[in-house]
Amino acid sequence: MFTGIIEAVGEVTNIVRAGPGATCTVRVPPTISGCRPGDSLSIDGVCLTITAVKGNLFTVDISGETLARSTLGSLKQGSSINLERALSLSDRLGGHLVSGHVDGTGTIDKIDKLQGAWVIRITIDQDLSRYLIEKGSVAVDGISLTINRCFGRSFDVTIVPHTARVTTISKKRRGDRVNVEMDMISKYVEKFLSHDSTAVPKESAPRIDRELLVRYGFGGTNGDL
Repeated sequence: MFTGIIEAVGEVTNIVRAGPGATCTVRVPPTISGCRPGDSLSIDGVCLTITAVKGNLFTVDISGETLARSTLGSLKQGSSINLERALSLSDRLGGHLVSGHVDGTGTIDKIDKLQGAWVIRITIDQDLSRYLIEKGSVAVDGISLTINRCFGRSFDVTIVPHTARVTTISKKRRGDRVNVEMDMISKYVEKFLSHDSTAVPKESAPRIDRELLVRYGFGGTNGDL
């Protein structure tokens, strides 16, 4: 689990295709310390497992599914990447809950400079657009951002100067692809309300109504909800 608050920018030193997947070695700055093999590390918003640590060089394996669903398939030697270590339970949640399991990629359609900040418009697949909510959260290349406005399949986010300095987002240009993870809570709410669960047969799934809410203590003594 991550927060979408990028800790540092790293550099890809080597990436080797191995069958459908790949093995990638990244150079991390001193601020990314204390990591061991088996730990989780977010690279451009993708949760990966560290397989080896040698000084400031970390090695991770990337599956074929991850290469197909994210922008990691286009990484090359010298690529800059956003890094975030896994969240500790004692940490502050400065961004929002990010799983590191990207839903797909988006394309940057527009970049506008506005009073020291940048407004970026990103277009995503139609099937992901239903999770877009104005003032809701979205992770772009692992960065926790607030959606300013929604336009069908597109949405705007504002990049403040600090975020531009400490992430790779300032290097992006129109037409570039970015990893996108939609808000985790919205996806769970959709699943629950659809009653489409593989764990519970549809005909036996409980219906969320007034009776169910009162049964579990949601409502006052006078029955008002």
